[in-house]
Amino acid sequence: MSDRPAVLIVQPHLGPIAPFMESAYDVHRLWEGPPVEAEALIEAVVVAGEFPLDAALIERLPKLRHVACFTAGYDGIDPAWCRARGLEVTHAPGVNHEDVADHAIGLILAAHRRIASGDADVRAGRWTPQSKTITRSLGGLKLGVVGLGAIGEAVARRAEAMRMSPAWWGPRPKDAAWPRAESLMELARRSDVLVVACRADDASRGLISGDVLQALGPDGLLVNVSRGQVVDEDALIAALKSGRLGGAALDVFETEPTDAARWADVPNTVLTPHTGGATTQAVQAMLGLLLQNLDAVLNGRPAVTPAP
Repeated sequence: MSDRPAVLIVQPHLGPIAPFMESAYDVHRLWEGPPVEAEALIEAVVVAGEFPLDAALIERLPKLRHVACFTAGYDGIDPAWCRARGLEVTHAPGVNHEDVADHAIGLILAAHRRIASGDADVRAGRWTPQSKTITRSLGGLKLGVVGLGAIGEAVARRAEAMRMSPAWWGPRPKDAAWPRAESLMELARRSDVLVVACRADDASRGLISGDVLQALGPDGLLVNVSRGQVVDEDALIAALKSGRLGGAALDVFETEPTDAARWADVPNTVLTPHTGGATTQAVQAMLGLLLQNLDAVLNGRPAVTPAP
């Protein structure tokens, strides 16, 4: 029997990080069906925070003491539930918010300036001298940011540099360089573009409702770089099909991967596969924090970046 700590990677897409852990840990992969006896040895699970933590799995691991979230967001994990069971929860904050903000601006450009549809027109042979698309300048657009955390602030800074006029709303006031709307509805009504960058939790589920989309209106653009469950996706699709909302640019979805057929006949959309924070630098930084947290917790030291 090995004297190294045993670690279980839960989601298959995290498989590529296994080689970076195998010099210090006995690494098991849940999708490969670890032997039953491994359950008695697992001391840490490595998870992606957007997926619900499997409580039944956790309860089967008697030596477990660390839930190591590879990502910054940990909305699929209930830290209080874990702490009640003696489990330390860690995550990777502050490493990809600038990249997510870059992606949000890219989505605004792609949707508002019709970059994605223009590319499709050129490739399909629909470009004629008479078909030139005229779009509104970014300058002077009113940008609303839902949630002025690290991502939201980074989006607002970029938008201001691009001559947009930012405002924001969040449930708690804070000192900021931009005005805070009195309500989410007020922010939606005054915005040409509404960027969802808030933290995903029970309170924010379905926050962007049909009424909010109605307030944003037939010329408005919704951009979501938070989590899919923050937006009422059925209401969003209905608003786009009816023309009650001008457009949507989404990096996150209610169910991931999203079903392509769900979006096949939905107009005025730009869709990316949850890649807002997926840069080489950010992934390396997340891996670094994961390894530091595993080393600390499994060797009896305080976690480097514990979840609040």
